[in-house]
Amino acid sequence: MGAALAGVLAGALALSTLGMVAAAPRPGHLGAAVAGVNRPNIMVVMLDDMRADEMRFAPNTRRYIRERGLDFRNSFSPYPLCCPARASFLLGQYAHNHRVLYHDAPYGFGSMDDSVTIAGRMQRAGYRTALVGKYLNRYGVQPSRVTGRSSIRYVPAGWTDWMAGLDTTWPAGSPNAGNTYDYFRFTQNVNGTVRPHPGRYSSTVIADQVRGLISKYHDQDKPFFLWVTPVAPHFGGPSEPDDPRPVPDANGRRTSFPTPARPGWVKGRFDSAITHALGQPAHGPAERDVSDKPRNIRKFPEARPVEKLGLREMERQRAEAIFAWDREFGRIVARLKTTGEFANTVLVFTSDNGYFNGEHRQRSGKIKAHEPVLRVPLVVAGPGIQRGVRYNPITTVDLTPTLLELAGAAALPAMDGRSKVPVMRGPDQAWTTAVVTEGLLTGVHRVNGSGVPAGLKTSGLRVGRYKLIRYASGETELYDLLGDPLELNSVWTNPGYRAIRTQMTALWAQYRSCATRGCRVALPADLRTTPDWLAAQFQHAERAKRNYYD
Repeated sequence: MGAALAGVLAGALALSTLGMVAAAPRPGHLGAAVAGVNRPNIMVVMLDDMRADEMRFAPNTRRYIRERGLDFRNSFSPYPLCCPARASFLLGQYAHNHRVLYHDAPYGFGSMDDSVTIAGRMQRAGYRTALVGKYLNRYGVQPSRVTGRSSIRYVPAGWTDWMAGLDTTWPAGSPNAGNTYDYFRFTQNVNGTVRPHPGRYSSTVIADQVRGLISKYHDQDKPFFLWVTPVAPHFGGPSEPDDPRPVPDANGRRTSFPTPARPGWVKGRFDSAITHALGQPAHGPAERDVSDKPRNIRKFPEARPVEKLGLREMERQRAEAIFAWDREFGRIVARLKTTGEFANTVLVFTSDNGYFNGEHRQRSGKIKAHEPVLRVPLVVAGPGIQRGVRYNPITTVDLTPTLLELAGAAALPAMDGRSKVPVMRGPDQAWTTAVVTEGLLTGVHRVNGSGVPAGLKTSGLRVGRYKLIRYASGETELYDLLGDPLELNSVWTNPGYRAIRTQMTALWAQYRSCATRGCRVALPADLRTTPDWLAAQFQHAERAKRNYYD
């Protein structure tokens, strides 16, 4: 790190100790900017497994949201796995509180109490509400916790219109054959009726339904709240001739490269632009020394050349699926403009979690609390929203109270998140509270005394400069993200970080099982970081990524 940058960061860090703790607005408080009859429409587009650095493949999203509004550079999914993350969005809670801890039984959709969610609060505030796309994993397979009955035709409370993909496996020959993850046989529950879409690409189906809802709601004297959830770029069928084939790694273990299906017109579009996987250096190893990492990372050897080709093809296909959705998003914006709703619509674009693409020898996957998985894109634009960049942290659990406040809707019970409306309508603010990270990693053996909350296998803390990750196995990682933004060297055993290790461990013990206000307790002054410090750190991290991977 250059001396000039070090000086900027040091000065900014000094400023961060001046007690810049902004007062949190009351959840659901209707501010002057949203008072009155003309409350904004709200559309949240949440992709599936999209990395923050894959925004480059979504030009319409950049044009119609990021360039018109705010780009949140420190946006996180605290539990980076589809089902827990989506439950957190619906409830504004960390997974350790809503207890949807995985996508398979005894968790998944069947463990979710969805009788009172953000949709119901929006509806009570006078909004038309709709879900279009993917809901929670195992929806249609597991019975509803609310009714105790099959979920194939179940429609949760609070939704005016319901168009959710079904994960159901149908009998041979069924006219409903298809599911959420079959891009060309997408089967939905549409307002209680099973509706298959054989031969049509699911992103197109979803976009057409959204366009129809915009026209429908435009004719009614109420604002709308749309949660639009395409499957892209999550892997899904059908298999295609150009899919990368599984190959053995250096230890003989089978390595797969899961990819999404794409329409023919987009295939090959990014072949020249993507010369290697985003998390795999163009030359050399992904991470030469992993002795500082837990066993569930140390067990992986470096990727062989044939694996690197598979990783490259996986990213190319992910980029194509994102671009195919983004074209459909452009059609949605056109409908908003045609109906006159565009100027009064808050558009939000994000993802439920990130995804590995070679980093730390991880060929693919999520759940672990490293930056490529934890970070998600988040851009927001619309009436009253500022333009520019924000470094104040925002999480999935913060998005819920934020949207409720924008709508003038009442708070949900027991929300852990904090509304970010002041940051959207005013200046950037300091990083003053911790982000709790968590996950249920399979294959991690629990030992007594790890302190990881029951049901989880990993739990940690992310603040502006440092990150602590604790595992149920007793293993621990500690990163100084100022000097090591790529998390290549854990400093947990470094004597020079003894004081930070003690401080972060004590804070983690305080936050790990937090609830409501306990999740929003301010950090000690020496761990708070100012927007200027965070901006400099972010730019340093971006340069480090370019230098390492490109």
